[in-house]
Amino acid sequence: MLDKLIENPVVAAVKNAEGLDKALRSPCPVVFVLFGDVCGISELVGAIKRAGKTAVVHIDLIDGLSNREVSARFLRSNTAADGIISTKSHIIRSAKELGLITVQRFFIWDSMSLENVQKNISGETADFIEILPGVIPKAIEFCVKNARLPVIAGGLISTKSEVVSALGAGATAISTTQQNLWLEN
Repeated sequence: MLDKLIENPVVAAVKNAEGLDKALRSPCPVVFVLFGDVCGISELVGAIKRAGKTAVVHIDLIDGLSNREVSARFLRSNTAADGIISTKSHIIRSAKELGLITVQRFFIWDSMSLENVQKNISGETADFIEILPGVIPKAIEFCVKNARLPVIAGGLISTKSEVVSALGAGATAISTTQQNLWLEN
């Protein structure tokens, strides 16, 4: 996934079927799935895979999945998902053990939350971190320096200048639901 993001650093984050349809036609090589339920997630992931894209499911947002490790096993066994996003370290560890790409999401709102990123990321956890909101260059720089993992900036990124700012601050990629940005990379 890292190679794909270096080549095209905009991730299509989809929150409904309409967004998914547009993401499948976009040049974005990676799609973050931010909606769905346990009954339909395999079909959503299948559509992404048929389009030749990397499918990463935000496991915390899928209706019917719990915040337990079994949810990662369910996705691994019942879908073609390449990876997961979660705010929960224990699910990240479980998914990584299963061979899934892992993205740990952090919400940054003050200096304590920045310290939380530093404290909770170590070599044996996530493959990537995603920080929200992604429009704070100082927070991106801090995470890039201290986490020593590829950083994805997400949340509230709605203009090309915000994409450029996040990447300039050191983010490897940005994730956005703003469909106009999927085409401008």
